[in-house]
Amino acid sequence: MHRLLSTALLTIALFCSHPACSSTSKAQDVKITYPTTRTVEQIDEFHGTKVADPYRWLEDDVRVSKESAAWVEAQNAVTFDFLKSIPQRETIRQRMTELWNYEKVGAPFRRGGRYYFSRNDGLQNQNVLWMQETLQSEPTVLLDPNTWSKDGTTALSGSAFSDDGRYVAYAVQQAGSDWNTWKVMEIATNKVLDDEIRWVKFSSAEWTPDSQGFFYARYPEPAADAAFQSLNRDMKVYYHRIGTPQSADVLVYERPDQPDWGFQLSVSEDGRYLIITVWVGTDDRYRIVVKDLREPYGLPWELINNFENEYSYVGNDGEVLFFQTNLNAPNRRIIAINLRKPQKEHWKELIPQSENALESTRIVGNMFVCSYLKDARTQVRLHAMDGTFVREVQFPGIGSAAGFDGRRGDTETFYSFSSFALPPTTYRYNMITGESQEFRRSAVKFNPDDYETSQVFYTSRDGTRIPMFLCHRKGLQQDGTNPVLLYGYGGFNISITPSFSVSRITWMEMGGVLAVANLRGGGEYGEKWHKAGTKLQKQNVFDDFISAAEWLIQNKYTSSSRLAIQGRSNGGLLVGACMTQRPDLFGACLPGVGVMDMLRFHRFTAGRFWTDDYGSADNAEEFPALLKYSPYHNLKPGTRYPATMVTTADTDDRVVPGHSFKFAARLQATHTGTAPVLIRIETSAGHGAGKPTAKIIEESSDELAFLVRSLGMK
Repeated sequence: MHRLLSTALLTIALFCSHPACSSTSKAQDVKITYPTTRTVEQIDEFHGTKVADPYRWLEDDVRVSKESAAWVEAQNAVTFDFLKSIPQRETIRQRMTELWNYEKVGAPFRRGGRYYFSRNDGLQNQNVLWMQETLQSEPTVLLDPNTWSKDGTTALSGSAFSDDGRYVAYAVQQAGSDWNTWKVMEIATNKVLDDEIRWVKFSSAEWTPDSQGFFYARYPEPAADAAFQSLNRDMKVYYHRIGTPQSADVLVYERPDQPDWGFQLSVSEDGRYLIITVWVGTDDRYRIVVKDLREPYGLPWELINNFENEYSYVGNDGEVLFFQTNLNAPNRRIIAINLRKPQKEHWKELIPQSENALESTRIVGNMFVCSYLKDARTQVRLHAMDGTFVREVQFPGIGSAAGFDGRRGDTETFYSFSSFALPPTTYRYNMITGESQEFRRSAVKFNPDDYETSQVFYTSRDGTRIPMFLCHRKGLQQDGTNPVLLYGYGGFNISITPSFSVSRITWMEMGGVLAVANLRGGGEYGEKWHKAGTKLQKQNVFDDFISAAEWLIQNKYTSSSRLAIQGRSNGGLLVGACMTQRPDLFGACLPGVGVMDMLRFHRFTAGRFWTDDYGSADNAEEFPALLKYSPYHNLKPGTRYPATMVTTADTDDRVVPGHSFKFAARLQATHTGTAPVLIRIETSAGHGAGKPTAKIIEESSDELAFLVRSLGMK
């Protein structure tokens, strides 16, 4: 076992300028004074109910407001002074850096006659895109984002290859923002062309079969001072021809009468059709618009003209389109729609729904590759093009598989498999024989055999059976003294499956137990499971998480003082709601980039999309439920809250940092205990995507150091 955290802990006194935070503890080596945060007399009325918002000014963008920027600087100064006082912090950072320093290679995929894969040699800030002519030839670098900025905050966030293998269109992401700028490179010469497509968000690039240009969707250019906060509306679909300016791009599809609609694009593998998937929020309910590319003057037409069900485009066989749908199938199935007979009575079911939730489907090697979840573990089943079951892919244990990219004529595909204590291993899969051959194994400097992963089931407040993964060192004693980190998400139909994480390995090396609960609101058990954790039923998610914590204590894995909870984004909301509802239950809380103001989230950037899951304060029926659990609004004066470190970033234009700013300010004002309640604000970073390796290591190390201090670990 590696020697970690052997230095004796220090105790910390907290002094707060707010009257409610004036208490101190006795044995202290470090004193902390929270910054004074100005309040305003802001009262909003919702359906006859008046609600105070005293920290409204903290919503102001730090790029525009000097006062907000000064507040961020003051809070960071307090937080980093506290973190620097933790003796184990540097040891944690060093060990995490050592673990992180391993070669990370993504599953290869084939396009235009070449193989491509992402690779990071260990500590590079950004993954590099490599290419090779054959699997036996020497690979070469195609795109290296590490050369695009000095601080590593510019990332490659997407790529699309022309069918003839001549061009790659690629998306550049700055400082973690959701905004992308698309560029084009000529692959053979590595020459970056003058083409530049700006103000793209939530869209891919889809090449036409002649490789002369691509389709994309974009929003109008926002006002200069509103790029990171304004609502995203009025998306339009364009065609860009290589060698022409963006101003000359052809408008292909728009719906000015529906400014809230968004468009995701696919060009069929045979190049005949442009399929426009129309979405209006985060829910899997789509309209489908089709354009025949053999008819240049033909107008797009609606194949599905309502938002009642999911229709995820899978592929085509000539005029027959295949879709993954939840129509009459809560766990999803595969159907075929003939464009010559598009009426619903002519639709054909190819693969019926099963007892497990169907997550995604691809067509590779003339087979449907269907990825299911079986109690939150990956299960992949192959079906012939007529729907006949062929075989199931065999995996080496409890874990998650990803990849299976390819085209209809391919005879091979690649996938990676990993678990909590199992680093990713890439396999080459023979579509004809069904053989998986190990292709590349990650070499991380720890012994996976020292750890064990199990799955348990516990009962939530209303009697619902909830699965939870547990991972820890072998030989764990269930004596109620183990430090436990409980992670959850519970939203947006997103499934949380076993995955490898260096920070989690570091945590378990320190003697910690990792618990991952699969809460309602996710997609682990299909549509019903998801819907049971949305809108007026959102409290189910918090009850599931609280019940997980109680189960861990009852079964003597830990105690309240040694139990930490963590979640990001919607998971940050989860942590915020649970710590305000049960502040007695936890020893430490790590809410990251969370949605904390449930009355105003829909007024910023992508927030309006989330009303599918959350509902809206503008709705009189939904408002009371939102107010009842909104973390920001449920912080109560005179309460002893657990040790808390909120994390966010200044360029987060997904969940704007004002959520975390307001929550942290109110938490510091209402908290009466001596436990630290801090906020760590990353600069030149966003919601998470594209964050440089160096920043990830620093933030993760700080979170674990915070837990060491807060949970009394040695």
